[in-house]
Amino acid sequence: MVIQDSVRISPLREDEWTDEQRKRLESAYRKGGFYNLAGTMARHPEASKRVGQLSAHVLGPTSTLPARERELLILRTAWLCQAEYEWAQHRLIGVKAGVTEEEIERCKTGSQASGWTTTEAGLLRAAEDLHAHQRIDDDTWAALAQVYSEQQMMDIVFAVGQYTLVAMAMNSFGTQLDDGLQGF
Repeated sequence: MVIQDSVRISPLREDEWTDEQRKRLESAYRKGGFYNLAGTMARHPEASKRVGQLSAHVLGPTSTLPARERELLILRTAWLCQAEYEWAQHRLIGVKAGVTEEEIERCKTGSQASGWTTTEAGLLRAAEDLHAHQRIDDDTWAALAQVYSEQQMMDIVFAVGQYTLVAMAMNSFGTQLDDGLQGF
């Protein structure tokens, strides 16, 4: 796999912001931490809004998944997609959600790593199935459906799908890590 090392689409510079973009970007720009993602996506305002809506669901209170379990899915997806930007961001978010540093490292190996509960391994396997086959395999689905509601099963797919989309975008655009982020 060839990873893009150079920026193809750079984040908007402050002098390029519209008034609407200023409202959305200024905080991230001043604080750092995720400006390169937001600033790059702002180059396509309509798409950015739509992608942001799904992201707001996946990361927000409307998702039916607990934050820790969501972060395991996102970290495994980021690793499978070799999405260094997402990996770096969700290392931080994952820790805040209760994922340990040791578990974050185990996400690299995935469902086959020792130490996961049956449910955690099932979640990672769901991300692996979706990555490999664009569907959750029957055995994985059956095991997870014993633990998760129908809406939670849907949110598993939405989380992996959203972060696969973001991974494709950031990898293709050559989005660089923001200052202070730890990549692979």
